[in-house]
Amino acid sequence: MTTKTPQKNTTSRRARSRRGLLGHLWSLLWKLTLVGLAVVTFYSIYLDQIIAQKFTGQKWHLPAQVFSRSMALYPGAAVSHSQLMAELKLLGYRKVANPARVGEFSASSTRIELWRRPFLHPEGDQLAQRVMISFDSNGVSAVARMEDKRQLAVFHLEPVLLDRIIASDGEDRLFVPTEEMPEFLVQALLQVEDRSFYEHHGVNPIAIIRAAFVNLTAGRTVQGGSTLTQQLAKNFFLSSERSLLRKVREALMAVIIDFRYSKDEILEAYLNEVYMGQDKSRAVHGMGLASRFYFGRPVSELTLSQQAFLVAMIKGPSYYNPWRSPERIQERRDLVLRLLMDSGVLTTQEYKTAVESPLGIRNLNKPAHQKLPSFFALVKKEVNERYGDALLKQSGVKIYTTLDPMAQEAAEKAVTQTLKSLDKNNKSLQIGMVVTDKYTGGIAAMVGDKTPGFDGYNRAVEIRRPIGSLIKPFVYATALAPERQFTLATPLKDQPITLKNEQGKTWSPQNFDKKFSGQVSLITALKKSLNVPTVNLGIAVGVSAVADTLERSGWQEPINAYPSMLLGAVSGSPLMVAQVYQTLADNGVYRKLTTVTAVLDADKNPLPVTRLPKEQAIAPETDFLIQYAMQQVVNTGTATRLGNAFPGVGLAGKTGTSNDSRDSWFAGFDERNVAAIWVGRDDNGKTSLYGSSGAMAVYLAFLKERPPISLRAIPVPGVVKGFFDRETGVAKQANCSNVDALPALSSSYRPIENCGEPLQWWQKIL
Repeated sequence: MTTKTPQKNTTSRRARSRRGLLGHLWSLLWKLTLVGLAVVTFYSIYLDQIIAQKFTGQKWHLPAQVFSRSMALYPGAAVSHSQLMAELKLLGYRKVANPARVGEFSASSTRIELWRRPFLHPEGDQLAQRVMISFDSNGVSAVARMEDKRQLAVFHLEPVLLDRIIASDGEDRLFVPTEEMPEFLVQALLQVEDRSFYEHHGVNPIAIIRAAFVNLTAGRTVQGGSTLTQQLAKNFFLSSERSLLRKVREALMAVIIDFRYSKDEILEAYLNEVYMGQDKSRAVHGMGLASRFYFGRPVSELTLSQQAFLVAMIKGPSYYNPWRSPERIQERRDLVLRLLMDSGVLTTQEYKTAVESPLGIRNLNKPAHQKLPSFFALVKKEVNERYGDALLKQSGVKIYTTLDPMAQEAAEKAVTQTLKSLDKNNKSLQIGMVVTDKYTGGIAAMVGDKTPGFDGYNRAVEIRRPIGSLIKPFVYATALAPERQFTLATPLKDQPITLKNEQGKTWSPQNFDKKFSGQVSLITALKKSLNVPTVNLGIAVGVSAVADTLERSGWQEPINAYPSMLLGAVSGSPLMVAQVYQTLADNGVYRKLTTVTAVLDADKNPLPVTRLPKEQAIAPETDFLIQYAMQQVVNTGTATRLGNAFPGVGLAGKTGTSNDSRDSWFAGFDERNVAAIWVGRDDNGKTSLYGSSGAMAVYLAFLKERPPISLRAIPVPGVVKGFFDRETGVAKQANCSNVDALPALSSSYRPIENCGEPLQWWQKIL
């Protein structure tokens, strides 16, 4: 019988111990692997749910887009050749010798050939279209389609995208589907950022290894290995934290995204998500918005050089900021172009042309979006009233407004330049200005502060100041109504007068110059803005009747029907004045002024809107007489300086000044726009300005920026050419001596026979 030696037993025990330890380690490793796999599986399921929720639902909250009015061109439209040229420049159209693509136009002295962009109109999609627009002295004379020379009844330009109402996250974006992205831009992106995009499964191990080697060799990070899918995962779900755990999570999410969605879906998401810079407090995301932000035009119209610029910006929008470091971004852009040439995407000649192109970025002084605090405040108020305050929180809403960008620009320039000149003595002047579209009844422009972009107290809407003589046309409109017997030639007393109210207090109105003429004609009293004849006329027709005329014309606040009201002891705002003068300009028709014309939801469906009714506030024939008289105010009355500035142009207007020159007012109109302007001080202090020297100076500057279109003398049924004795105002025949020719209501024009002289014996025989 043999026995084991102690050494062999010890060796055996050690071997069994090692096998047992390895077994335990293997068991532990296997279990840990299972746990790890379970954790990764469950974590992947968790990430998959997060990703699915983001991708399957709405990927982004798209800010509500606010658009200007869409310029309508048709035969007879009050749009001049120069005004259309300015509109095309604002929209970013390119002037060329012969339009060959969308977004281009050519121009001669009387015609403009235009290749319009496609756009979404409230009434439906508008296709790209090439047209010829012809002009005459009155505006547009014809609009013809180039392909078949067919005359168009109406042709719309795309509206200007004024701004976007940003959500609380501060992100700004314009969604552009992949099919509307330039093919070269997509090729450049893939070539520079992820050449194997269509081959890998979300993560590219070879690229990661290559980047790690390059970075180790350089001793710093000079190359990234992330795919577009990884970048998208980081932008959508992760922070900018630099850690191994974040990179692992990024890679895992990229794999899930690649498994779940097609490459085209991923690419579209990236093109609209990628961070492209900062517009002050707004983060600029996506190629669509970046194109507008850097170049002021749609991404579909960018040159090859500009598309390469956008791809170059991805590497570091802050570092390559073109306004701070133009040489950096140009060097980076040229590198992108060289890579594209080396890969065969660009020819040598295309490369040379592109690198020799200037950056072409927009002027930094021209904002990427309009600062219109006064107007936008009114838009938001109207949207809330019509659709509820939840609308602006919805994604993808499109709001179409009445704002005319060219009118707004002219108003802002007029305000800035004129107030600077008027306020040389530091009177702390302020201003409120409203411009309306005479034809549509929409608000075309609004300025609520001498610094137009200041977001604060809106004097165009919120002030309440005595409107002075701006009320006078409504006094005269009351008297010239068909049921009354007044004419423009009716003599009015211009003599001292004292009135007593119910409390026994007396009031003795005075003319501006403290003088009296004894008697003046009705039209003279209006064009010279005489107070005493106006009070006499108002008393004759009834103060309450005048108040009723003003209310029917659109005055929305209570009026105290006291005699002092006849001279403007009624407080209002420029918006309130613009409302009633819009009625005067629109042939006596009252329509409530509006800022919003249409709203589309995210699916491009129009939201229901109630059309505001029209009311004939002032008889058309009476309104014709008032418009005629207001033109005489400009020609030979208190607004003569305005008439002298635009000889031969028919303009209507009225100046107004409150007591002690505290408030300077002007309201007037041409064939296209109505304007109401107040100039004064917030503390209601004296300004030493009159209506003609203050507010009218702003209007004059406005018309110099936006040349007026002469009022059209369109005959009105019920109005005839009358002849009236200069002294007595008696209606006479045309062949009588000492008569003035004035328009008159046919219902009340009864000229006396034989000029009021006794018949001769031979006339009796005949």
